[in-house]
Amino acid sequence: MTLAHLDVADGVATITLDSEHNRNALSAQLVRELGERLAAAEADADVRAVLVRSAHRVFCSGADLSEASSGGMETGARTLVELQRAIATSAKPVVVALAGPVRAGGLGIVGAADVVVAASSVTFQLTEVRLGLAPSVISLSLLPRLTPRAASDLFLTARQFSAAEATDIGLVTRVVDDEALDQAVGDVLADLAKGSPQGLRETKQLVNRDLVARIDALGDEVAAQSARLFGSDEARAAMQAFLSRKG
Repeated sequence: MTLAHLDVADGVATITLDSEHNRNALSAQLVRELGERLAAAEADADVRAVLVRSAHRVFCSGADLSEASSGGMETGARTLVELQRAIATSAKPVVVALAGPVRAGGLGIVGAADVVVAASSVTFQLTEVRLGLAPSVISLSLLPRLTPRAASDLFLTARQFSAAEATDIGLVTRVVDDEALDQAVGDVLADLAKGSPQGLRETKQLVNRDLVARIDALGDEVAAQSARLFGSDEARAAMQAFLSRKG
């Protein structure tokens, strides 16, 4: 079963996350397929911009805790580092459309994207500390976007926050009424289509230089931290308790 679909039309490569059974949790398969779809869009000379969206109500529920609780998360952590880098270094602008909730690891996709348009009803939450974890890998793309005070607040309290607040702190580009989301995303893509491939590529390199340098400098370190925390007794117990309540 395919979990990430790619459709190309009118110069836009649309990648649709379609793992409804776990609310687009970042399973090894979903992260791998998302990376493959990004690579295909990158290689397509007809593609001017990339749109990432969800086929269902939830954009992403975070890490796949069913996989994580069984151990061996270092490969998954490194793959998520590579995914953020692929988004940031793509020659094509990457736009994320948010029509539903984003949790934990899913915010790494949001942080790495170039433009993020969210419906006003969307909520966000970084829940890692409540499971004995830290937002290790996704800090690579989130810390450059967020104000330092906001990062401390949201990382440590794990409280839910709104799309309006996400815009205020630099995580989201713009927030619109729910019914206006498709039109707003279409307007962004139409503007991007007016840019030349060289102009878009060189400008992305310019604005993402520090982000990419951060990923390259700290990627191995945060992947190792993530794997260590996911493998700890404290986190394993918390994840098992969460999965038991969910079940």
